[in-house]
Amino acid sequence: MVTKQKAVLEQELLDDYRVGDFFIETPKRTILGKGVFLQVPSEEDCENQLVSLPKKVASTLKKAKEQGHPHPIVTGAVPFDSYKKACLHIPNSVHFAPSYQHEERGQVSSTPIAVDKLISVPAPEQYMEGVAQGIKRIRSGELDKIVISRSLELSLTESVNIPQLLRNLAYQNKRGYTFATNIEFEEQVKTLIGASPELLVLRQGMQAIANPLAGSRPRSKDPIEDQRRAEELLSSPKDLHEHAVVVETVANALRPFLKNMEVPEKPSLVTTETMWHLSTVIKGELLDAEVSSLDLAVALQPTPAVCGAPTEKARQAISEIEPFDRGFFTGMVGWCDADGDGEWVVTIRCAEANGQSLRLFAGAGVVGESKPEEELAETGAKFQTMLRAMGVNTEQFKDI
Repeated sequence: MVTKQKAVLEQELLDDYRVGDFFIETPKRTILGKGVFLQVPSEEDCENQLVSLPKKVASTLKKAKEQGHPHPIVTGAVPFDSYKKACLHIPNSVHFAPSYQHEERGQVSSTPIAVDKLISVPAPEQYMEGVAQGIKRIRSGELDKIVISRSLELSLTESVNIPQLLRNLAYQNKRGYTFATNIEFEEQVKTLIGASPELLVLRQGMQAIANPLAGSRPRSKDPIEDQRRAEELLSSPKDLHEHAVVVETVANALRPFLKNMEVPEKPSLVTTETMWHLSTVIKGELLDAEVSSLDLAVALQPTPAVCGAPTEKARQAISEIEPFDRGFFTGMVGWCDADGDGEWVVTIRCAEANGQSLRLFAGAGVVGESKPEEELAETGAKFQTMLRAMGVNTEQFKDI
């Protein structure tokens, strides 16, 4: 009986979603926020937004309580570039339900999205050149790791059905974090939608959890080959090194805030519908009850899993190598309440949707042993999360 109630509650929230709402489903809960009670203010682009963001969020939550909001939480997204404006707000109404991920789902819609034109930015050859530049900088000693990404720009024959796309992602994504939220990018209001496998940080009471992922392999439809790829990833010196760089940086960033930290010596494997990932779950207890989930997220953003190491040098190299603005890709999406509890997710396996346009993103971690053609194949596999949910047949396109 309890299982049935859980399924109905979550399904109702998913069915209730409309474009412009905030939606997130995690392994622990489902949240739907409707309307805008208060907007979290932003500075001009010349200011580092992350420095003052936790205080602005705390102030906005306090103001909402004073104005009579019964249960204010801040929801929304923060971009990769800390000098760009975040899109955070307190919804008028917020509805919670248990997660439905482990229950039997409905069927993904079989109605495909018709693509008129698909453009890879950069083109595959240029992307591999960018990876080669990253490898050169690593071998020269300038960097330990860098994440090089690319995008797919899709022109559709009709407007994308965002609620159906969200439902498809939720039904496909049996673990991880499915989300949709409004963003403002390049003076346009768009929907940021996706199914991320990676938790940046969870704060619940005095407990905090981070779950960095780094090191990946595409899944195979052949069970034997799929298992071989998983075992290869778990023993790959290149991927284990890449993962260790990320875990060390995340653990060091959390140490000023946590005690009794647990950092496993070796990673484990997690899987999505399309990828295997190396995963490490880091846990600890807060030293100070005043530290919110957003405080922790800001201390971690961006991790080497989506940027590189050292962070600032990698970020600068990304701006020189990548020929596009990441926007909210590799930023974070999530929520924080007035008690400081909340969840923030790394914004990957995602797209910006606006009318008949979709922009998808994927990146790959580059270290000294990386090979450009393998990183290109990895990004192509990561695109499949969104493409499958849209029912896009990509055989007619060569740029994936």
